Amino acid sequence: MNLNQITPVVLTWNEEANIGRTLRRLDWAARVVVIDSGSSDRTLQDCREFPNVEVFVRPFDNHTNQWNFGLDQVKTLWVFSLDADYLLTPELMDEIRRLPESADVAAYLVPLLFCVEGTPLRGSLLPPRLALFRRDAARYVQDGHTQTLSVQGPLLKLQSGIWHDDRKPLARWLEAQSRYAALEVQKLRSTPWRELGWPDRIRQWIVVAPILVPLLAYLRGAILDGRRGLFYVFQRMLAEVILSLSLLERPPSTKS
Repeated sequence: MNLNQITPVVLTWNEEANIGRTLRRLDWAARVVVIDSGSSDRTLQDCREFPNVEVFVRPFDNHTNQWNFGLDQVKTLWVFSLDADYLLTPELMDEIRRLPESADVAAYLVPLLFCVEGTPLRGSLLPPRLALFRRDAARYVQDGHTQTLSVQGPLLKLQSGIWHDDRKPLARWLEAQSRYAALEVQKLRSTPWRELGWPDRIRQWIVVAPILVPLLAYLRGAILDGRRGLFYVFQRMLAEVILSLSLLERPPSTKS
């Protein structure tokens, strides 16, 4: 695949702990599109240090609209959608360079490797991401606290992965979980049971997910990573506990 036909799109909001490392891995791109939600730290200054980066500031309403706004700024055939804490590995870029120019493939699934302190864990619960896709074949739709890429056309999975390497303070992570849980509760309460996937059905049982999810994370490979593995397991447990508490909380009364 010709790398000149790929434009990375990155969402940012107060990502000074991560954005520089991410953009340094994108020096192969002729143009990188950054969609910022109004950062108040050094994120924008750090972005401007890279001559191939073009920044657009858009007030945040939801992730789906932010991503679709980013897609609208792309002029190339292919898009590489990245969070600000995603690092592209040399192995992944070599694999992409070897991809054939094919009009039959609409998107590529890329494995995500969760990192703690800059080192990938042997295993995690992160699903692969539809990160590399044809601009004219995909659009984002809202799905709970996150978004889903709706793709028209065949998908293939790559072998090499992206490092998910978030270096922001733990307090920032905790703050984000509360926002994410509120969106997930809206989804779980408004979606019919038959339309939910098994992970969301398990979450509706409230007491099961905070026990089952960290256990799965531990057995998936975190057991081999010592202290870093425990950090990841406790993160997953706490995220599920916050969601369960939010589900147990009574909805606010509509009575005046």
